[in-house]
Amino acid sequence: MATRIHPTADVSPAATIGDGTTIWHWAQVRENARVGRNCRVGKDVYIDTNVVIGDDCKFQNFATVYDGVTIGNGVFVGPHVVFTNDMYPRAVTEQWAITPTDVEDHASIGANATIVCGVRIGHHAMVAAGAVVTKDVPPHALVAGVPAKRIGWVCECGRPLDRTMHCAYDGKRFPALTKASRPARSRRRK
Repeated sequence: MATRIHPTADVSPAATIGDGTTIWHWAQVRENARVGRNCRVGKDVYIDTNVVIGDDCKFQNFATVYDGVTIGNGVFVGPHVVFTNDMYPRAVTEQWAITPTDVEDHASIGANATIVCGVRIGHHAMVAAGAVVTKDVPPHALVAGVPAKRIGWVCECGRPLDRTMHCAYDGKRFPALTKASRPARSRRRK
């Protein structure tokens, strides 16, 4: 399947774009970025230098993905999502350093979410719209808020799991998540 790049898109000749990928109006893909196969890169998306994106990903309009971000396969990035890459940003500094961020396979990040650098978003996790992620997100976790906190668990299909870690939509069960959902025991003695 052929790669499609809109004439208004700015794709560096030093970027690698996989077969079947579509890049829409006014998107920019910088030098040494790698975008996998069958991805959809929406209008005005910015993909910085050295970003690595897996296969079958979808980036909706105005998402910004900066150097240091690695994204797995089948990841959904909603409109206006922002990834950061510097823990101590200043306009002019000699100490500027990229802090890596990883998004594992099949995670979903909702509209207007901000992903602060240095975190890992686990496979099949879901970040709610408008969330600000400042800590790692476990696999299958549903996080929301500012800062983002786990408010539940989701199935591979994206729908919420009940208290027994069962998906009413497709019938799948995730018993391993039951242990992860229990609160940690206090180490204080009474």
